[in-house]
Amino acid sequence: MRISEVAALALATRLLETHGAPRDHAVLQARVLVTAEMKGHPAHGLRRLAQLVERIERGVIDPGTKGTQRWRADAVIEVEGSSGFGPVVAMAAIERLAPHIPDLGIGLVAVRNANHLGMLAHYVEAIAAMGFIGIALSSSESQVHPFGGTRAMLGTNPVAVAVPTAEEPLVLDLATSLVPMGRINHHAATGRPIREGWARDAERHPTTDPVRAKAGAIAPFGGAKGYGLGIAMELLVAALAGSALAPDVRGTLDSHSPCNKGDVFILIEPSLTPGLPARLSAYLDAVRASPPAKAGEPVLVPGDRARRRRETAGRDGFDIDQRLWEDLNALSRSRILAFEGQRS
Repeated sequence: MRISEVAALALATRLLETHGAPRDHAVLQARVLVTAEMKGHPAHGLRRLAQLVERIERGVIDPGTKGTQRWRADAVIEVEGSSGFGPVVAMAAIERLAPHIPDLGIGLVAVRNANHLGMLAHYVEAIAAMGFIGIALSSSESQVHPFGGTRAMLGTNPVAVAVPTAEEPLVLDLATSLVPMGRINHHAATGRPIREGWARDAERHPTTDPVRAKAGAIAPFGGAKGYGLGIAMELLVAALAGSALAPDVRGTLDSHSPCNKGDVFILIEPSLTPGLPARLSAYLDAVRASPPAKAGEPVLVPGDRARRRRETAGRDGFDIDQRLWEDLNALSRSRILAFEGQRS
């Protein structure tokens, strides 16, 4: 079924508010979920809403906190996330650091013990909108097997980069796994097989069954190169944030464990060379105008496809599994009735 951006935001915000989230926290968390849907990444979208609600009810999300920030150095903010919403904790620290970047030139936020961030593009896009280059890194539970291995030992360890230009920023957002675990979960929830080569099952055999894959391991992207990047990100995030390494991480996939992964955000002041933003834009346009490998399929740069999907979804709405939408509405109605019953 197709729903509008407005309807999706209203439902998600209302559901989070009735579970104790302050209005601004609920709006931000809802926006991150809905934007993922609009960009065509439902694994990071509304399917996570019921899990967030359950995590609040179980006490492993504190919907009211922004975490505790402290300056570890002149250009480094260290954040104890205190089980807050990932987007709320992250954006609060980024917004505190941003005014200092013109003087510092570069600054870093290191977060531990905050909840799932969703798509990292959200954060680097926000940083680019402030006029800075943005880099975001995050860690997760062991979900990826090493190159040449079969057991899950690494997180999916996504990285995102945004570079502002005279027009839209360049936005790269990718996991160092072949696919994110969220996509495996989405296939399992919708009953669709996964592609060959994506994952192994718990017995370490290749599988196309997403349910079996959830208990196994995902392949790194690009073989040894993706594995190398993934393990480098694993150590980098843990070293900067003081967070757990993948085998000991919990809380991004389940509904009952406190979340103890790490997140890192880097803000960089671009060069003030005259005309630089226009030159960057012109270069990206030249890449787009370069000869395509297949007629009728023009070359894109990172971020183009997601941006177009979001624009289309904002105008025409986006598709969502009807059962999921009905379940979320039922959950919202039941919570509102319970809330009104408590008040009376």
